[in-house]
Amino acid sequence: MAANQGERVRRRLSTGERREQLLSVGARLFSESPYDEVWIEQVAEIAGVSRGLLYHYFPTKRDFFAAVVERESERMLRMSAAVPGVPVREQLAAGLDTYLEHVRAHAHGYRAFHRADAAGDQAVRKVYQRALAAQERQILAALAADPEFGPRALERPELRLAVRGWLAFTTAVSLEWLRDAELSREQVRDLCARALLGVL
Repeated sequence: MAANQGERVRRRLSTGERREQLLSVGARLFSESPYDEVWIEQVAEIAGVSRGLLYHYFPTKRDFFAAVVERESERMLRMSAAVPGVPVREQLAAGLDTYLEHVRAHAHGYRAFHRADAAGDQAVRKVYQRALAAQERQILAALAADPEFGPRALERPELRLAVRGWLAFTTAVSLEWLRDAELSREQVRDLCARALLGVL
């Protein structure tokens, strides 16, 4: 009985820890199956909580998936933020190293994030598209702060299109790398870096 009580104590999580646990479970399930094939009951069962508790945190499945996507988006934005005052070309390799390490360490969340675009739910797709737009703005802002490109970088439609295309390329390469890691992280980094420098 004492052991059971100890087990219950270990499982008592704070509100933030519980939310993070649920989102981690959701990221894994959504990365492995399409949106329509993931059930809230699965998430609750794996997390060891009641369905009611999960709905306390996330009123609907859409809210839950949106939270999974937003969590991954925030992570990617934080770890790919540009360093002020350092030219883009100089920080590109280090930034891609950090990004690819994140992709590998949080593969489930990364896959779940990019599955959002294929979700039939328009509200879910909008969450994903907003997240991608934020990544695009972050890269354009870094270019605008770089003397080589200057503030007018934000006004150049061809540069915006190039950045959008590069994000799609980097996503496709990263997802393929997770499926079949024939190349090292350094090789994937160099491939993505050359692609961006080529379009710029």
